[in-house]
Amino acid sequence: MIEPRTEANARFFAAEAERIAELSLRLAERFLAGGRLLAVGASAQDRSDAHHVAVEFVHPVIVGKRALPALALRPDQVDLLAEPRDALIAFGETVSAPRSCLTIGFAPGTAQWVFQPPSGDPFVRQELVETLYHVLWETVHVFLDHLGSSRSGAGSSAFLYPFLERTERDLDAVLEDVAASVLIKAREVGELRERTVGDGDELAGAGAALRERLHAGGKLLAFGNGGSATDAMDLVADLQTAGLRALDLTADAAILTALANDVGTEVLFQRQLIAHGRDEDVAVAFSTSGGSANILLALAEARRRGLETIAIVGYDGGQIAAERLADHVIVAPSQYIPRIQEAHATAYHLLCAFVSTGSSRRAELAQT
Repeated sequence: MIEPRTEANARFFAAEAERIAELSLRLAERFLAGGRLLAVGASAQDRSDAHHVAVEFVHPVIVGKRALPALALRPDQVDLLAEPRDALIAFGETVSAPRSCLTIGFAPGTAQWVFQPPSGDPFVRQELVETLYHVLWETVHVFLDHLGSSRSGAGSSAFLYPFLERTERDLDAVLEDVAASVLIKAREVGELRERTVGDGDELAGAGAALRERLHAGGKLLAFGNGGSATDAMDLVADLQTAGLRALDLTADAAILTALANDVGTEVLFQRQLIAHGRDEDVAVAFSTSGGSANILLALAEARRRGLETIAIVGYDGGQIAAERLADHVIVAPSQYIPRIQEAHATAYHLLCAFVSTGSSRRAELAQT
């Protein structure tokens, strides 16, 4: 199941690296002109991507990089909130926007800038799209630095840099460098997917446990912070679409803000597990660090209540892997959060595939 991902990843980014570099430049120009990036999703899966885009741009994980204005919207909100200087990235259906907006889409006819992942597998397509918007987030900062330090690209702050000039030759060189870096990033995530899956034993064990509990009537409870929260959203959406019981503990803003304000962020998921967790259920925790306090408390609570626990983590696995705080620990061994999250998407999509395979087999047995 990794080989088709590796092949599609290589084909997609080899074909699109130059366009991605050009789009990064156009987005940088929009940001410098006071525009925003609006991410739009209609389905539950599409909304998880929209929220992922927004959190990545607003809350940069690279120290020293500026926060950029981004917002996740439903399609019906675009007409109310879009402004002429904005850029819009639409997941799923075509979305109308002011004519002067820059638009990005992933199916023919959906936008000015269309990128079509070369796969018929919706999971693989989503993984390639996630890498694409992560790469856009990474590379737009290159152009922000370049344009922001040149007179013609700095706008009202140009007087701060009177000794610098932007030239087309300089810009061509940056575009070439960015296109090359896109290919490097694509290779990195391809290699990381392979290391994350490894021999497949850890994923297979987690998938078998998840399948057994869901088919016996249990439910999945998923949680994480930031970009990992959108992983929880996407996993739950995938399972619910397949008719399986799943609950996203990051979804209710009223509960999350009440707990954070009145008690503390450490209990955000623990308190919800107390309310919803049953011994036939499965808790799936996402943590790039493997050591977030609210994730650790939630996993401990899940174990006390007899839930099967799965942790999908990054870096070296952190405290979760070192102390084996979950029954199944899947590690994306990297120090870089965007690549970790892209490998995590592959991991939980493979978990969904394990569950779906079991569903198909159960249906076949019932028919015989």
